[in-house]
This record gives sequence, C-alpha cells and structure tokens, in this order.
Amino acid sequence: MNTFMAEDFLLETETAKQLYEQVEKQPIFDFHNHLSAQEIYEDKGYQTITEVWLYGDHYKWRAMRAMGISEELITGPASDRERFDAWAATVPNLIGNPLYHWTHLELKRYFGCDLTVCPEYADAIWDLTKEKLENGLTARKLLELQRVEVVGTTDDPADTLKWHQKLKEEGYPIQVCPTFRPDRALGIEKPDFPEYITKLEEAAGQRVTDFTGLVEVLEGRLDFFKELGCVASDHSLERWIFSPMFREGAKLGESAKSGQAGKPGEASWAAQVFRRRLEGEALNEEEIGCYRSALLLELGRLYAKKGIVMQLHIGAVRNQSERLYRRLGADIGCDGMDDQSVARELTAFLSALDQENLLPKTVLYGLNPQMNEMLAVLAGSFGGAGVRCKVQLGPAWWFSDHKKGMEEQLECFANVSALSGFIGMTTDSRSFLSFTRHEYFRRIFCNLVGAWVERGEYPGKTPSEQARLTELVKGVCGENARAFFQRER
Repeated sequence: MNTFMAEDFLLETETAKQLYEQVEKQPIFDFHNHLSAQEIYEDKGYQTITEVWLYGDHYKWRAMRAMGISEELITGPASDRERFDAWAATVPNLIGNPLYHWTHLELKRYFGCDLTVCPEYADAIWDLTKEKLENGLTARKLLELQRVEVVGTTDDPADTLKWHQKLKEEGYPIQVCPTFRPDRALGIEKPDFPEYITKLEEAAGQRVTDFTGLVEVLEGRLDFFKELGCVASDHSLERWIFSPMFREGAKLGESAKSGQAGKPGEASWAAQVFRRRLEGEALNEEEIGCYRSALLLELGRLYAKKGIVMQLHIGAVRNQSERLYRRLGADIGCDGMDDQSVARELTAFLSALDQENLLPKTVLYGLNPQMNEMLAVLAGSFGGAGVRCKVQLGPAWWFSDHKKGMEEQLECFANVSALSGFIGMTTDSRSFLSFTRHEYFRRIFCNLVGAWVERGEYPGKTPSEQARLTELVKGVCGENARAFFQRER
C-alpha cells in the first residue's frame, strides 16, 4: 500500500503522533528568512506556480543542474511553463533529498493537490495551481494559510525599511520584523566598500569620517531598525577572521574613542585601517582582521545593550563556480560549505564580550555539520542568569536542513545542552511557500522525542510526565523562539 505523505508522515510511534497533535496548528515564528517586505505590503499575486516556486530558488536550481538541465530552463529566457516542466522532470530523481518532501508538502498545504510531481502529472498540476493562484492565492494569503505570526526579514543597515514602515502603519497583524545585517559594513576588503559607506551616510543623514563615526552611524541605524520591530541581527561570516591582537578581550571601544595612536592590538589601529581604506590604500589580511574584529566587538556590545539577538552564520564558501558567478552573479546555487577551524577565534570573540558582561543572546549556525558538536559545547560555556540557552546552536541550516541533518542537530543539542531551551526551526528562505518546512521540522522533532519515550529513555506515562512533554514540544516548536526574541502575541 502506498502511504506516501499520509497523515502520519514521519511519525513512527504513537507517542510521536500524540505529540505532533499538540503542535500541528501552532503559529509559526519564523525568526530568519529572506522574504521581501515590499511583496508582503503590496500583497504580490502570481500568475503561475513557476513564479512562486522557481524564481530565485537556488535550492531547486542546484538540483536541476545536477540532472543536467540546460541553464536556459533554469535562469535563462525559457517560458514559465518550460521551466516548470524541467522541474517536474527533475523531482522524481530527488529521492532522499528534502526538496522532494518540501515540494509535495507545498502542493498539499497551499493548493490541496495530492499528485506527485512528475512529467505524467505536469499538465494537471500546472492547471490546478494556476487556477488557485489566479483566484487570490497572494503573498499575504500564503502566510495566513500557514498561520505565520512573525516574519524576520534580512535587511541592510542602509535600507530605508520603507515597506516595514508601511506595514506597521497599516497595522498588518503578521509582524514583519527587519533584521539588522551589517555584512557590507564589515566587508572592508570588498571593492565597493567606499561606495557602501557613502550609501550608509545617505541613509543616516550623517557623514562617516572615521571608525568612531561608523560605529555611531550603525548604532543610529540599529535604533531605527528597533523602532520598526527589529529583535535580531545577523552576520554571514564566510571567513571567520578574529585577529589574534584582540583575543585577550581588549577594551577596544575606549581606545577607539580616545583616538590614541597605540600599539597594534588597540582599536586605534582599526581606526587607522578604516581611514587608509577610504583613502584608497590596499590592505593585508592582518589589517582586514583587525578592522573586522574591532567592528564585530563594537556591534556585539550594541546588541547586548539594546537587547538584540546576535545570529552568526558561519562556514559558507560563496560562488564556487566562477563561470556561473560571472554570468549570473551571487545566490544562484553555487555556494558550498567550508571546513575551516573556527573554534579558537569564535571562543575569543564570545569571551571578549563576556568579560565585559556585554555578550548578547547569540545563535550559532554552522553550515558544515562537523561544527555542530563544537558549537553546541562552546555555546554551553556562556550561560546567563535568567536566560535559557543564552548562547545556542542554531537550527540545521542550508545543506543540513534535511531529515538526517535535523535529527543530528537535535541529538547534538540534546547531548551537550538543554534541548528544552532550543528555539526551533526557521526557513532561511526567499519563498512564500517555504513555511511548510516548519511542519517538516515538527514532525521530525516529535518523532525523535517519541522514539526516546517509547524506548524508555524519557518518561511519558503519567499526566505530569505527559504535560512536561507537551511543554517541551510546544516550546521548541515556537514558544521558545517567542521568548528568546522577546516578541509578544
């Protein structure tokens, strides 16, 4: 009997089924994604499933390339129907890939379609989804269908946040919170860094003439973000460079503001590096590391003082195919994972803030699953009174957000920390259809906990024990994130 994606999909025990019933309809707190606030405000409509499924989805593009699909049918000039047919021909080959499950969950939950994606059913799926989309399945409706409560977008400090402001003024019931992502301010080695500083000045209405001025402008922008609901920052750290000069927890802020021309290792040197870069001078790796270390620490302090959660995404190798990068640009499905060692540098960074009692609540995402245990153990060294899992291992991310990756991340968290404090799943997606990933996670999580209970590894017989299990799954599937990021219903 074919039980593909039946009601008890991924739920292998009676306990797992009972636990999932407790969280199945729980609101979604999606604390990190890349959705467009403008598209939410304008309530974007779609003509075809291709628009909402394949435009900009680098996961799917990567899978299509793996099957030898022509780039014309992926990012090229092909019609929406041709692109869809290429995806329909790809999907049957994705057994074991989360894309197979995500694709069919999206069809079921948003379109009420139980057909499997393949060339034989392509016409029927195309017609059914087109009708639904044309009859009002807009961006806002897609969010409402999945009971999304909070959307944490990802935004540059120079962004005007025009659309977030409009949503707030409208009183839109779903909270669309900007997330402060100052990667470009940290990227002093990038060719367009001086142009970015000019853009930041324009957004702030304030000149940036030195390192202290840069920190002041970023603080002002962070305050502006916070006025519009910001509860978190985010950093994508492709190369973790925390300078050896700053590994002893130096008081960088004080030396920078005093303008002292001190020895290497003081923030005055970072200020000199910043000035030299704006004057067009080339920098070496040591100087880049000095600047990034100083600014990361200054930002960490600001986050702690203002109650902003710091998210660190560590370990991506960007644009691995130079050919496709030159042709298509970034974020097109050609990124990968690094295998660098970051333990000592990351420890030094967190410890420097901790010594000043200015370590904010922090989420550590490791793209390479080999980092999981190291990050989870490291996080446990920085507890905070009154805060559950103040520093914690983030959800399985990107190349690890499949069934095995989620299970391994959860088991790792449980092995070395307190799983009941975990903030759970987030989509990290650009797609309005991606919120079924929360269902996927909830099923996997409840199945894991259910197995532990039924093997006698955790109690679950008495009413009090069952209540504790319910509290656990509800916490990890939404309530913990709400408390961690301090958002009220």
